[in-house]
Amino acid sequence: MRQRNAARLLVINPSNEVLLFRFQHQGDALDGRDYWATPGGGVEEGESFEAAAVRELREETGLQVDDVGTCVAERNFTMMLPSGETVLSVERYYVVRSRYEQLTRDGWTADEARVMTEHKWWSVDELQQTRETVWPERLIEMIKSA
Repeated sequence: MRQRNAARLLVINPSNEVLLFRFQHQGDALDGRDYWATPGGGVEEGESFEAAAVRELREETGLQVDDVGTCVAERNFTMMLPSGETVLSVERYYVVRSRYEQLTRDGWTADEARVMTEHKWWSVDELQQTRETVWPERLIEMIKSA
């Protein structure tokens, strides 16, 4: 099984809310899946996790930073990609505190635009009360320790 490295971001606003994107899959191997997840994505060939985090932040939100600091959490699990390939996903999480809540989709790929249907800034209270599927599982714990 191929390993897929990914950098994910806990983007936190001044109200201590975390940014999540809603993913709604249709017409791919994940058809019918509907969940919320942090911004981020795959590490490209020759790229560090930290460089990928900076790039993914810019591409998916329009927010720009020079550095994301050190990894605050890691998650390893088997997952299926929209293509149908099953991979060992190795995700590292980085915290970015942002004064800005306005996002841009200018850097999105066609696949991102197809499945990332909305975004929302979530409070810990909202995360504790939601019946929606939210990834990662330990998100609240990660926010509280950030």
